[in-house]
Amino acid sequence: MSDVSRMLLIDDDVAFCTVLARRLQREGIACDIAHDAETAMRLLDMLPTDARPRRILLDLRLGADNGLALIQALRERCPDARIVLATGYASIATAVDAMRRGAWHYLPKPFDLDSLLRSFGDAPDAVPADIAETPPTLRRQSWEHVQRVLAECEGNVSAAARVLGVDRRTLQRRLAKRPVRERG
Repeated sequence: MSDVSRMLLIDDDVAFCTVLARRLQREGIACDIAHDAETAMRLLDMLPTDARPRRILLDLRLGADNGLALIQALRERCPDARIVLATGYASIATAVDAMRRGAWHYLPKPFDLDSLLRSFGDAPDAVPADIAETPPTLRRQSWEHVQRVLAECEGNVSAAARVLGVDRRTLQRRLAKRPVRERG
């Protein structure tokens, strides 16, 4: 059986992974770290099946890789693992897509250690409460639509730009911006 006290962190932010791994180790959770999809797959392939982690924290944006596209491969290698997709670009569309692909939970960044550990708990919400609290504005809906199209194009900006009917460079500039924040 997989080791419950082991977690795989897949995030391209080296400092974030280092700090989080130290915090988790203080809680008695051993961490393996990968900063891209290829490294994560190699690491899982090297581990015996019964030593693979049962908890995987996966970032949505992994440099050139897309975390959503990685969920299926992770499910194949670790069928019993609970995969939590974390992102600083939270949207309802991406959360639903992640759950449909097999993620256990969806966690918007920034998060604290307690939120992370709770996200691996028994009854995940379909959409985290802090995403679904209020109806989104038109700007937010537009941003979520762009994210959904990008996910459907498996992260290919050129293909997404064609679907959206915009110039690739325009879409790249829009994607480089932080998500639309609601005023409260």
